[in-house]
Amino acid sequence: MADKLYHGAAWYPELWDERTLLQDAEEMKKAGINVVRLGEFAWSKMEPEEGRIELGFFARIIGLLNDNGIETVMCTPTATPPIWFSHGHPERMHVNEKLERMQHGSRQHACTNQAYYRSRAAAIAERLSRELGRLPGLVAWQLDNEFKAHVAECFCPECLSLWREWLRSRYGTIDKLNEAWGTDIWSERYAGFGQVPSPGPAPFLHNSSLRTMYRLFSMEKLAEFADEQATILRKHSDAPITHNGSVAFHADNERLFRGLDFASFDTYATCDNATAYLFNNDLWRNFKRGKGYWIMETSPSYAGSLTSWAKPHPNGYLKAEAAAAYALGAEAFCYWLWRQQRAGCEQPHGSVLSAWGKPTVGYANVLEVEEARKRLEPALADTRPAQAEVALVYSDRAKAFLLTEPHRRMNHRGLMTGFYERLLAAGLHRDVVPEGAELDGYKLLFTPFLPYLSPELTERAKAFMRDGGVWIAGPLTGTRTEEHTLHTDAALGELEKLAGAEAVYSYPMDESASRGRAFGLSAPLSMWSEVFEPKDATAVGIVEEGLTPGFAFATEKRIGKGKLVLLGSMPAGEEGERLLEKLMLHYADEAHVSVRSDVSGGTIVAPRRGDGYDLWVVVNMDGSGGSVTLPRPGWDPSTGEALPPGELRVGRYEFKIVRFNREEGGR
Repeated sequence: MADKLYHGAAWYPELWDERTLLQDAEEMKKAGINVVRLGEFAWSKMEPEEGRIELGFFARIIGLLNDNGIETVMCTPTATPPIWFSHGHPERMHVNEKLERMQHGSRQHACTNQAYYRSRAAAIAERLSRELGRLPGLVAWQLDNEFKAHVAECFCPECLSLWREWLRSRYGTIDKLNEAWGTDIWSERYAGFGQVPSPGPAPFLHNSSLRTMYRLFSMEKLAEFADEQATILRKHSDAPITHNGSVAFHADNERLFRGLDFASFDTYATCDNATAYLFNNDLWRNFKRGKGYWIMETSPSYAGSLTSWAKPHPNGYLKAEAAAAYALGAEAFCYWLWRQQRAGCEQPHGSVLSAWGKPTVGYANVLEVEEARKRLEPALADTRPAQAEVALVYSDRAKAFLLTEPHRRMNHRGLMTGFYERLLAAGLHRDVVPEGAELDGYKLLFTPFLPYLSPELTERAKAFMRDGGVWIAGPLTGTRTEEHTLHTDAALGELEKLAGAEAVYSYPMDESASRGRAFGLSAPLSMWSEVFEPKDATAVGIVEEGLTPGFAFATEKRIGKGKLVLLGSMPAGEEGERLLEKLMLHYADEAHVSVRSDVSGGTIVAPRRGDGYDLWVVVNMDGSGGSVTLPRPGWDPSTGEALPPGELRVGRYEFKIVRFNREEGGR
């Protein structure tokens, strides 16, 4: 893709007449839209009758956009199979956990594992690649749209058959499955793979192994479908391929993006949830490390559907979102959608233009984003996001474990975002990295809420510590085996042995009046917890009150040049936030983390590096203004303004660009 910043929108030309299409192309230019996404719901337009594929309309639209200086992301339309696919063919439809079969309509109503679906999806992808893949202006492909946003695992007979094949491949013999899952409990033992059910309706809860493994199976099959589609598109096209994912959907994003060329995500976080927005940016930057990511969908004003609408963005917030994304490594900032839909289930959704072609309440903010893009583009062109020295591990596989075992409605996304928020508050520049990421370049590693700790990640973490890194493991980390069972040698298995501390008790601390003290601060302790008796480790957090006073809830042990810190419980409430932040800063100091700032709450610093210089983009995200201390003299390359060392203030949703000459010996 071009060395530029994209400002884009989703467009549905199949819904409008010729006069409207020409008007839209002109209006896009006025608003600074330089890329458009097409086609993700247009299967019936592309293939109006089974086997009759006609793509001339979309070839003409790509040409129209290109003539107006606008590039295209073309989508495969596989989220919305046409009526000829669905009608009279219930066997092709998605079946939910209650064994309810979906009907035609809405989207994602088909089973993506169903053989005929796969064959028709392959056919449409092949024709798209062959007829559109080398057209001028086609800059990228997007697979489908928001995989598994509305449905989770499918429970149709075809999926059941594939599930049993997957189990046979994974375990080899039914005896090994029975042993791994502990199926003698409640007389669940199977005599053959053909007897293993999918975890559908049951009087009580399913075996944890059955439930979690079915989630992992479904995630893998979805990724295989994406791989298959990408392979077909590459037959006739060199354009890179992505998908618009989310941590809210039922997919393993790390596995999904392994076979794609760049990562993209959709977000509709309101201004009250800017932390979640920033979390996504720091995560998607690392699914394809070293490559720019795209925000493929966000609202110019508010999200909405027939049954709800969200809080509108305050004026100025959209500009702050875009500036933060571009500075953190996004190549594109795109809206859903360009022209409001006049029909369907998302009529109330925010857009750039109304259904009648007039500017919406978000339009002025879109123009502000375009001004910000033009100001940022030359400053960011020769720089890249700075290597973070702090890594927070994220895992969709861990999410599958917590969906099976959601103690007190624990939500994986909420837990991770809350933990991440303390890193923001501490002013630590951070990467959120997938479970399989390499750890080179990092000094401080956090792995919270990771029930199954794989041997591969453990070995990488050991090497990281031997080289001087500090690893903070927990809470909830290492508490389950790969099969979602309990360890039988120690509460935390190999992690406990490595940490040099014995978990004496493992129990829920919620409502147990438990408090702990660490680093001079005291706070309530919560969630499922372990308390330790140090062996060749040192206690750094002690339970003061509750069921187990005197035991450690946090320990540390020197390993190589580095250290392993075991966090057995989650500090809770405002006191807990302060304690957790103090812990983070303590070990950031020990690990000599240097990529950090004293930025005020609600404001971020996105550090970047150029040839012989550093660049900071300082963005206020909370609408209250903020400040940061500049460590040395700099200047704003977009205005030429000299910026002395000391406090730099930014206004409400304002951003500032600061360029520094690199210090002698600077990294």
